[in-house]
Amino acid sequence: MRKLFLLVNFLAVSALLFAQNKTASVPVYKNAKVAINQRIDDLLKRMTIEEKAGQLNQLNGGAFTGPAVNDAGQQAKVQMVRDGKIGSFLNVTGVKETRNIQRVAVEESRLGIPILFAFDVIHGYKTIFPIPLAEACSWDLPQIEKNSSVSAKEASAAGLHWTFAPMCDISTDPRWGRVMEGAGEDTYYGSLVAAARVKGLQGKLDDAAHVMASVKHFAAYGAVEAGREYNNVDVSRTALWNKYLPPYKAAVDAGAATVMNSFNVVDGVPASANHFLVQDVLKTKWNFKGLVVSDWGSFGEIIAHGYAADEKDAALKALQAGSMMDMESKVVVRYLPQLVKEGKLTMKQVDDAVSRVLYYKFKLGLFEDPYKFSDEAREAATLFSPANRAEALKAARSSIVLLKNTNSTLPIKRSGQKIALVGYYANSKADMFDFWIANGNANDAVSIYEGLQNKLGKRSVDYTPGYNADATTNEKLINEAVASAANADVVLVTIGISGKLAGEERSLANINIPDGQIQLLKALQKTGKPVIALVNSGRPMVLTQVQDLTSAIVQCWILGTETGNAVADVLTGDYNPSGKTVMSFPYAVGQIPVYYNHFNTNRPAPEKGDGAWHSRYRDIPNDPLYPFGYGLSYTNFDYSGLQLSNTQINKNEQLKVSVTVKNTGGVDGEEVVQLYIRDITASVVRPVKELKGFQKIFLKAGESRTLNFSLSAKELSFYDAEGNAKLEAGKFNVFVGGDSKKTLESSFMLK
Repeated sequence: MRKLFLLVNFLAVSALLFAQNKTASVPVYKNAKVAINQRIDDLLKRMTIEEKAGQLNQLNGGAFTGPAVNDAGQQAKVQMVRDGKIGSFLNVTGVKETRNIQRVAVEESRLGIPILFAFDVIHGYKTIFPIPLAEACSWDLPQIEKNSSVSAKEASAAGLHWTFAPMCDISTDPRWGRVMEGAGEDTYYGSLVAAARVKGLQGKLDDAAHVMASVKHFAAYGAVEAGREYNNVDVSRTALWNKYLPPYKAAVDAGAATVMNSFNVVDGVPASANHFLVQDVLKTKWNFKGLVVSDWGSFGEIIAHGYAADEKDAALKALQAGSMMDMESKVVVRYLPQLVKEGKLTMKQVDDAVSRVLYYKFKLGLFEDPYKFSDEAREAATLFSPANRAEALKAARSSIVLLKNTNSTLPIKRSGQKIALVGYYANSKADMFDFWIANGNANDAVSIYEGLQNKLGKRSVDYTPGYNADATTNEKLINEAVASAANADVVLVTIGISGKLAGEERSLANINIPDGQIQLLKALQKTGKPVIALVNSGRPMVLTQVQDLTSAIVQCWILGTETGNAVADVLTGDYNPSGKTVMSFPYAVGQIPVYYNHFNTNRPAPEKGDGAWHSRYRDIPNDPLYPFGYGLSYTNFDYSGLQLSNTQINKNEQLKVSVTVKNTGGVDGEEVVQLYIRDITASVVRPVKELKGFQKIFLKAGESRTLNFSLSAKELSFYDAEGNAKLEAGKFNVFVGGDSKKTLESSFMLK
């Protein structure tokens, strides 16, 4: 019995020692029970300088299976993964591809550090939502957040960890093709949208249904001169702090994991190597703890800017400024070890950058389960699901803006009418999608022609192209369209420009409606039938001629997968349009930039009169054709009873603002009620109006509601040239209305 007891005791002790030895043999960085910071410290101690450089190297990946597996270039990248020289891949998508290369990273490299997979998921991965500019016109922050969460759900189901969105650039120049990626011209609203998009994309980063967001382009890229991509930016520090930086700050405060450098210079220094932007503003003033990534090749392009002598110098200056991961220029992986050896970079600087990359690999749980985002069943069930398409439809409908509706031409009748649908783009799915469609397929989308057929029946819609793919026309095409219009009760004409001209490197000097389409509109107008223009574009276009040739204008933007169904719902009144513009529509190209929150100048043009010796154009109005915040409905809203809680307040008090809004029309509808202020006298000149609040409300026909807003120090302050908030006593005007131009007005004093 004693021998048996001794044997059992021996075996128990042996088992305990074995377990302890086994635990001790597991590196700290692989122990999920240890705090992330300790795991990072342990891993950093084990890494060579070459492996650290590798974590800061992001390369374009592509496919690593099928025929690509035998490609020499792809095999070289696979070997770099084995050698620990790649920390992240771009453009490797789908569970099969990401799982294949991840296996190499975690099973064949020395330390088994997983790869981060990144992709441009700008407004949907497989189910494509409206372009961000259109989405912002919904003024529906919960829906905007939902759109991003669906995009993240699909992207993560396809093996991705990271997307390069949202774009937080404020822009007043519709010639710039990338305005389609942003939220328009207003800083306050752009900040709210930026935060909503980050929250939707990231969640808490504690599951496999969200991805890391990247705030871009830091900073002020929306101010590129002449609206030309990759062009120079020259803005004052006052403009930087008050107009351009707040949306990036809002996205950072919302928890954005990463920030992307912009291509441009700020104060004469390229953003990727800009110590003021990255160190002083982002890391110090905003206390950003995340990862800073370059834009495509932007580290290396410091040379072209004339700021670095060569690739080694470019790597040094970017890393010294505090930028971290190098997207595609490869200068960091080549030169970082040498720069450390020469004493030009400290190991502390290197470890700070590398630790931020590693942090998110730990945060996402990739060390515990590197294939967490690689579930083929989830991928199949998630991508392009009916539920995702339903959200895309809701988003598309609420993004549409009704710009003109003379004599209630819209909505059209659901039955008993013959519709002439004219316009090449109405039946071209490829032209309906833009540059940033991730893994979306235009063939999966619903065209406007299909949407109207689904809604009204095939016999009710007669389609003719009216113009060619390049927007030119000829006598034959026009005659066919006119003949169709002559036999119809109403004419719908799809005009604008191809979605292929929206996005990066799609700048246009001429944003007028193409001449061929204007020629077509003139011919259709002569038929005497109501002509309704459906404008497809990724930017505000000059619609001044169109205004005079049509009975109604609907800004359809680029709406994604559910385009046709959304447009049909709006045209028939199944959905009452509620979108409001987030960029001013210029009266003429020569006005650009034109925006609502401009300064008054020393000689402001009067509201009425000839304005001699004032700041004005001699040949066109100063005002845009359609101002910021503008959009019609199939009903009407009346504003009355604007009241302020006091005529004066001190700096610690809140001012209460109330207004009554009534739906005076015959149908239910939504209205975006907008609150603006003007600081009349300040140490830094302030704009004539600034948005400081809004509420989107639903009112039944005949219903009225009193809305309440509040203004506090936060809304009444501005920034000086050093980025310090300033709250100054003086007179403020308050405006409330349905757009930035048509408002009720009152005033108060801040003591």
